[in-house]
Amino acid sequence: MQQHYRILVINPGSTSTKIGVFSNEQCIFEETIRHSVEETAQYNRIIDQYEFRKNTILEALDHEGMNISKLDAVCGRGGLLRPIEGGTYEVNDAMIEDLKMGFNGEHASNLGGIIASEIASGLNIPSFIVDPVVVDELDNVARYSGVPEIPRKSIFHALNQKAVARRVAKDLERPYEDLNIIVTHMGGGITVGAHKKGRVVDVNNGLHGDGPFSPERAGTVPAGDLVSLCFSGEYYREEIMKKLVGQGGFMAYLDTNDALEVEKRIEAGDEEAERVYDAMAYQIAKEIAQMSAVLHGKVDAIALTGGLAYGKEFVAKISERVNWIADCLIYPGENELQALTEGALRVLREEEEAKTYPNPIG
Repeated sequence: MQQHYRILVINPGSTSTKIGVFSNEQCIFEETIRHSVEETAQYNRIIDQYEFRKNTILEALDHEGMNISKLDAVCGRGGLLRPIEGGTYEVNDAMIEDLKMGFNGEHASNLGGIIASEIASGLNIPSFIVDPVVVDELDNVARYSGVPEIPRKSIFHALNQKAVARRVAKDLERPYEDLNIIVTHMGGGITVGAHKKGRVVDVNNGLHGDGPFSPERAGTVPAGDLVSLCFSGEYYREEIMKKLVGQGGFMAYLDTNDALEVEKRIEAGDEEAERVYDAMAYQIAKEIAQMSAVLHGKVDAIALTGGLAYGKEFVAKISERVNWIADCLIYPGENELQALTEGALRVLREEEEAKTYPNPIG
């Protein structure tokens, strides 16, 4: 008889904290706690919010009658840590120190491991993080950009990509470590990863680096023209960064980051919306084909995931360009709480060992 584990999972965002309680893979409670501007404005740094957010989580659990003494583990979203290989990590002092100092930058996700540790330590149970965005398993050849001062970096939707790759493996009834899979996460940002035998050996930097444009990010742009724009005297640095992240892609062309609105415009006969929509699908397909070359053309499956994967026509536009490489499997949404739970369960069930932070990349 399979043992039942109860796990609290925590996913902090800039204006909310998503929490869930799972009994094994089954979610028995889920809530999104909203944080007003007034509540968060009193803190100088995001990291200073951890006590406030921890208390709101405990209050929400108590309000719903969730007895935290029955928990077997707490798992938080991984933050901007040092580059590490993928997997489930037990939260330790070194990790908490890097999260608090914002080793790779400040982000609400840095709160995940800290809050998980705070709650778990009082219950004498383990706390974990799973596949943070800084997961780095790149082959060395993939790090070269052509400019020594600007190496390519691995920053992508690691949590959802890894979870979806494991779902592909389960559906194909083969171990993840035996497969070559191209996983495409399509949301506000878009990342396409080449998963080679369980490792993401190449992936575009979806934060503010390269790859397809997305609803709010510019992706790869002509470098020379970007340099000219930077030195034109017309823009401050922050304005250029907004053009690349936040105001790029759909936002730049159509003044919206809502794919559903774009689809409605197309139905109403907006030809420019249709051209931009098609161009994004076109760029995603090109990136997928590029990753097939990374895998020497030996691709077992292509997975399309994220919020944009709900769009049937959009998915069809991509699939018709790349299904000659491999079958396209569709996994809409992100399911981050589920992914965190699955990572913790693999350790609790001794299917894999918890990794120790920091670990060498190799």
